[in-house]
Amino acid sequence: MVTTTDSLTVFADKIRYFTLKELGHLGFGHYGGSLSIVETLAVLYGKHLNKQVDDPTNPNRDYFILSKGHGGPALYATLFLKGFFPEEVLYSLNQNGTTLPSHPDRNLTPGVEMTTGSLGQGISVATGIAFSNQLDERDNYTYCIVGDGELNEGQCWEAFQFAGHHRLNRLIVFIDDNKKQLDGPTKDIIDPLDLVEKMAAFGFSASRVDGSSIRTIDEAIQQAKQVTDKPIAIVLDTTKGQGVPYLEQKADNHHVRPNDEDKQALKEAIALLEQRIKEGEEA
Repeated sequence: MVTTTDSLTVFADKIRYFTLKELGHLGFGHYGGSLSIVETLAVLYGKHLNKQVDDPTNPNRDYFILSKGHGGPALYATLFLKGFFPEEVLYSLNQNGTTLPSHPDRNLTPGVEMTTGSLGQGISVATGIAFSNQLDERDNYTYCIVGDGELNEGQCWEAFQFAGHHRLNRLIVFIDDNKKQLDGPTKDIIDPLDLVEKMAAFGFSASRVDGSSIRTIDEAIQQAKQVTDKPIAIVLDTTKGQGVPYLEQKADNHHVRPNDEDKQALKEAIALLEQRIKEGEEA
């Protein structure tokens, strides 16, 4: 585990770097929603998530579920960096015979707890896991990332209502509020209104944080672990394509099939990240 903000920042840079590399090798994919969760994955897997490569099914482990399964490339980059599989596997993303399908599959990918992609189902399972651990009086945490567009699914709110009713204080839900979904701005499709107020109304201890800030995310998780009587919702104020300015400004950045201009910009972003990683490791 790494514990300092600087080391977690380098870890986030590596996740972003390898996410771009694997998607670039494939030639297309879910860039926007993968990049917006990089900092959260870095803080979780770099510091807070109690899960070991050599004992991945330990009943006392922490659980992580990526309910917004289209963010899979970022999760795969993270799992590779944590040693769940070698680098060459990373570049088999979404290829025939791969163990890294477009959306995470628990039967194929080491380290994946739940097959996701059908939006709404991941948070439902995460809630069930947290409830099961509560019944067994275990102290482990269940973490789950849901997308802001995913919250169009009524199933999410059924899960939230259940979690609030049972006071699942070891369930920590991150809402990736990157403000876009497949068909456009989230507010234009179904306005989410104030997500902190909504989650609080469902019985959560809720807050909004800067989802691009390692320090802020870390502090929010530490504060969440002090809550004893409610589940926790951390609304991440993020940007689709986060950390790559060219992609942040691209309107259709949910799923990208790069043209020549895109490829050049992504090549430059990869080179810049490579330099940042080198400088961060030497500091």
